[in-house]
Amino acid sequence: MKPDKKLFLLDAFALIYRAHFAFLKAPRITSKGLNTSAVFGFLNTLREVLKNEKPTHLGVAFDTPKPTFRHVQFEAYKAQRQQQPEDITIAVPYVKRLLKAMCIPVLEVDGYEADDVVGTLAKKAARSGFEVFMMTPDKDYGQLVEEHIYLYKPAIMGKGVEIMGPAEVCARWGVKDISQVVDMLGLQGDAVDNIPGIPGVGEKTAQKLIEEFGSIENLLVNTHKLAGKLKEKVIEGADKAILSKHLATIDINVPIEFHEEDLLMCEPDRDMLSALLDELEFRTLRKSMLGEDATDVKLTNLSAAASSADKKGQLSLFGESAPTPESNAQNKPVTSSESELPFQTPEFSSERRTVANTLHRYHLVDTPELRQSLAYYLSLQEAFCFDTETNSLDAIDAELVGMSFAYQKGEAFYVSVPADREEAQKVVEDFRAVLEDEKIEKIAQNLKYDLLVLQNYGIEIRGPIYDTMLAHYLIEPDKRHNMDILANSYLNYEPVSIEALIGKKGPKQLTMRDVDIEKLVEYAAEDADVTLQLKEKLNPILIENQAEKLFRGVEVRLVPVLAGMEREGIKVDMNALKEMSGVLETDMKLVEKDIYQLAGEEFNISSPKQLGVVLFEKMQLIKKPKKTATGQYATGEDILSDLEAEHEIARKILDYRELQKLKSTYVDALPLLINAKTGRIHTSFNQAVAATGRLSSTNPNLQNIPIRTPRGREIRKAFVPYSDEFVILSADYSQIELRIMAAFSQDATMLEAFNQGLDIHASTASKVFKVELADVTSDMRRKAKMVNFGIIYGISAFGLAQRLGIPRGEAGEIIRAYFEEFPAVKTFMDLSINKARENKYVETILGRRRYLADIDSQNQTTRSFAERNAINAPIQGSAADMIKVAMINIHDFLKKEKLRSKMILQVHDELVFDAHRDEVELLSQHVKELMVNAIPLPVKMDTGIGLGNNWLEAH
Repeated sequence: MKPDKKLFLLDAFALIYRAHFAFLKAPRITSKGLNTSAVFGFLNTLREVLKNEKPTHLGVAFDTPKPTFRHVQFEAYKAQRQQQPEDITIAVPYVKRLLKAMCIPVLEVDGYEADDVVGTLAKKAARSGFEVFMMTPDKDYGQLVEEHIYLYKPAIMGKGVEIMGPAEVCARWGVKDISQVVDMLGLQGDAVDNIPGIPGVGEKTAQKLIEEFGSIENLLVNTHKLAGKLKEKVIEGADKAILSKHLATIDINVPIEFHEEDLLMCEPDRDMLSALLDELEFRTLRKSMLGEDATDVKLTNLSAAASSADKKGQLSLFGESAPTPESNAQNKPVTSSESELPFQTPEFSSERRTVANTLHRYHLVDTPELRQSLAYYLSLQEAFCFDTETNSLDAIDAELVGMSFAYQKGEAFYVSVPADREEAQKVVEDFRAVLEDEKIEKIAQNLKYDLLVLQNYGIEIRGPIYDTMLAHYLIEPDKRHNMDILANSYLNYEPVSIEALIGKKGPKQLTMRDVDIEKLVEYAAEDADVTLQLKEKLNPILIENQAEKLFRGVEVRLVPVLAGMEREGIKVDMNALKEMSGVLETDMKLVEKDIYQLAGEEFNISSPKQLGVVLFEKMQLIKKPKKTATGQYATGEDILSDLEAEHEIARKILDYRELQKLKSTYVDALPLLINAKTGRIHTSFNQAVAATGRLSSTNPNLQNIPIRTPRGREIRKAFVPYSDEFVILSADYSQIELRIMAAFSQDATMLEAFNQGLDIHASTASKVFKVELADVTSDMRRKAKMVNFGIIYGISAFGLAQRLGIPRGEAGEIIRAYFEEFPAVKTFMDLSINKARENKYVETILGRRRYLADIDSQNQTTRSFAERNAINAPIQGSAADMIKVAMINIHDFLKKEKLRSKMILQVHDELVFDAHRDEVELLSQHVKELMVNAIPLPVKMDTGIGLGNNWLEAH
């Protein structure tokens, strides 16, 4: 059976180098003299993977030029490597452009190598139910292999693809356990990376030493057992061995989030891909990939002269006839040398448009007079686009470097903002009136960021707003929404890249303030111009898709709400976290001791191979244990969960894993996210990530803070009120998705249970098991609860059997009885799938669409996934709609009443507040009312309200 979630992570540079050298004797050269060998080889390798392996998710990891911790700790690291061939340097940007065109994300993090990024994401993905394949010819990746994570070595020189699990990796290195791969690397070193190892110790000797002593550390404390020259080598090279092992160890704690939706395979941008393949002269590939011949498309000659008009028209600040404030001639700005050029835009061309081949008028505004004139012209518009350039991606701390504005196609203005804070404030003040004008629409890409930055200068964006990122999110929710991708897709335009402006990441990279002003004007003004043009392209599609009401009524209204929550942040009790970390560390050691005692020996609990041998060979917990594809015993959470009721060691191992994750992922990580200026954590709410409409968050990812276990819930204890004058108030929708299911299906029994305040799970159990409500047992209720929630996600008899630990036949009978008692639910599910087949999308109660192109797929797994989404997406999306509407209404209420209480967090179906003690009663009453009445439905909604001195107490 093929895995539902199959992730391929590619090591870009390893594959690019491999392709380059494969064509070294017969390179591919274009008619313009460009060596495309590396790009061609990489693309062919990628296509083979897509064709033969059919991954559901894929990402490509790159090294960045910035030094890593390895360079810092060992200056000579990789120092002997030859300079990167020029042809590879040229190839890399083309590879990245290809990946962008093919809708495949580029993964890179400054200070870390590609293998660190791959290792981190592989571990996270495997814990999230993925089968992960690390594609690289680099054998060092073997140290990462475990259950569900494989080394995928591409075919070469007539040798086919090699997929290596733990058994194969251990055999290749001649070791007994995966953890010993780094010990081998530490002993023998790596000449390619200039990792020294112990001089004179090769592979054979290293294998013998590891076989006898198990690890470098154990070897070094037992050197008295060695003899002769080998003993001398080991003693003399001890420090190098430890250093080499550290250098060779792949870091699996890179600060990169794993969002499976970001790595989901999606449709390529055909126009972008077509143009790029033409540029590379890959004609055969173009035909096979796009199913069409390369054709010459004549440039459509379209020209539009920039003109001046009356108020609300297309006025040109730098035009000859441009009026000035109060017709004061002495304030008239100087005309730029290029202002006489008409703006020309080829709407469709075989050549990708850029700032270099598209006529435009971008102006520097750097005097008080020019700023005042620009502000005046902006005040005459019905709408204008703006963008900010800053010195940081963290909006809370960011300082302005400049602002750009556009109000007519092809012309834009860049306002330079000085570094001195007092002078910067004076510049910003010139635009306060227009930015806070209630009548003028403000257009931007990812507006929340600009809104937060301007708040640092006391500016509140007012009036209608339009975010092109959110518009595209509603049009194509499963795609990515950054400006470069949208410009390529909708405008046939390639914006100036940030790398072209400030250079590649690394020590020599410039800051925005270092950039030549002419280049900065082109870059920043282009952003505003392109975003303005994107609005013109996207809005008609929004209207056509009947999504404009959702866009304007919910999504853009939510932007200032989220910005306010991010700015407010939440206070974290450092002492509580420190205490929690110590408790977890102690608990881990105690559990570890218990596991060793139960097993009768010490072993590496984190090693699936060692764990499998202990559980299934020595202790023989299962007569016929499951094995992975590589022949190793399966020791995943599902296996251990099945065993924990009968075997204490299984429960202890699950406890150990939970403790380990809680400590590293949350308790020890949260203090690092506290803002030095505010003393609080300011999570970022992502509005355009989850295709369902749900909000997500990063730094920290609040959605993933565990709440199902006592230890996990303890983390919430660290989130505390602003001060002693406040308490934490939590408001949580009760069973929101089940209630929406009842409303959508119009099932009389479910509606009655909810509207009369009955226990829905007990009520369901009474129907399914055909007993009186008073006779429902806790086991019956447990099973009914699993069915209630599982039905929403299209649970099968097999899935229900696994979750409840019952035979599949019994699970099937429960589902059959459920549909017999709740026929309206079955009708709703069938209708949802049929509508999806007819329309190729489903909708929420507010018209949010989820497109399901695979609903008629010939592949059963793919089709089943789309069918489950057809049922779940309208329900989960409507829940998202409901809490968003509630947040907007609550925000308006808090503002109108001028309360000191603040809404600070949103997690799943829960809202969290810093509630002033004098306002608790008023806040509780109105929050509950606004949540339950956010979207009227024929089912009674319910919200639980809790108060406490920390988040745990409140929830």
